[in-house]
Amino acid sequence: MNWRGPDDLRAQVQKLWDRGELLASLVTGESLFPKRLVLKGPTSAEMADHFDDARVWIGELRAMAHCRVEMREFKHRVLGENAVPQEAWIDTVEDALALIGKRRDFARFTTLIDVTAARQPQLLNWLTKRPLRALELSDEWGRLLDIVAWLQAHPRPGVYLRQVDIPGVHSKFIETHRGVLMELLDIVLPLEAIDPAASGVSQFARYYGFCNKPVRIRFRILDPEYALLPGDLIQDITLDVASFTRLDCNVSRVFITENEINFLAFPRVKSSIVIFGAGYGFEMLRKAEWLSYCRVHYWGDIDTHGFAILDQLRSQFGHVESFLMDRPTLLAFESLWGEEEKQTLRDLPRLTPEEMTLYDDLRDNRIRKSLRLEQEQIGFGWVESALSTLT
Repeated sequence: MNWRGPDDLRAQVQKLWDRGELLASLVTGESLFPKRLVLKGPTSAEMADHFDDARVWIGELRAMAHCRVEMREFKHRVLGENAVPQEAWIDTVEDALALIGKRRDFARFTTLIDVTAARQPQLLNWLTKRPLRALELSDEWGRLLDIVAWLQAHPRPGVYLRQVDIPGVHSKFIETHRGVLMELLDIVLPLEAIDPAASGVSQFARYYGFCNKPVRIRFRILDPEYALLPGDLIQDITLDVASFTRLDCNVSRVFITENEINFLAFPRVKSSIVIFGAGYGFEMLRKAEWLSYCRVHYWGDIDTHGFAILDQLRSQFGHVESFLMDRPTLLAFESLWGEEEKQTLRDLPRLTPEEMTLYDDLRDNRIRKSLRLEQEQIGFGWVESALSTLT
């Protein structure tokens, strides 16, 4: 029997809350009440066939608190005259809140409205659109408004987040709440305080004119004749991107490897350096124009992701050559084969014909399912032999 009882009526009011309509009405001043609820009761036939059930249903509705139930007279040739619920109404917002147990949350939201109206009235419309999210943030709302006010007073501040001086606010708090802060700040800040070239939460700092932690590039000099530092030192150097871009070490060859031990143990090579790679993060190398005049070799894992990284690196420098990412190397270390957890399956247009053939065999599992040879499994005798054949 599809009769609407007290639980169904409460569920209808709960939907008003879940959609944010009850809270939003507090901001807009547009009352939702009195509100008629959908009420479905027994038909005449059901009253006759299930009279005891119908009588229980009627009693539950009539005893329901915070809900006004209007009755109608029902006459039946067998059952006689009976009063049956015809309509159910919630007369006030107070009744609605009591019915679903949301009085305390409603009071907290009222406080949010008062604070926002006093400090950032431009954000009242946001409260209307995102009332439940605002309620989740009620304990942090005052600090969020402090940050909004600080950026209004210091547009595009040119400092690190750590340098923002607001009592009770630290950089981790800002980083944790970047998403909601972007929603709020985009409402109150002028267009000139925002960098439209940056997008997404990950670019929060750049978007609002904060300083970003500089990306650093780590490399080793493989030929003592090209040492950048005096003395018999291990030339393991880390520079920020801007400094690396201006680097002028006059080498003719550059190797890039993903494994730190391979980077540290890479053999000496004339007129060469080796760069410790960063997976799919080669955009940082793009501005180093001097790399265009060097022979660049990429040494990655022999698996689908290794070739995907090689393909991406070639989007920055089309002349990159692969190193030890070939079929002979793969077969020579069969006993050390591993398994790639999740293969990439997309086409890689920048691979050479030989690389593409091997990549297709790997992603199509023609050699072995999810085959992977990690670069650190390759013996250094094999590495030195391959280096000796480079022209």
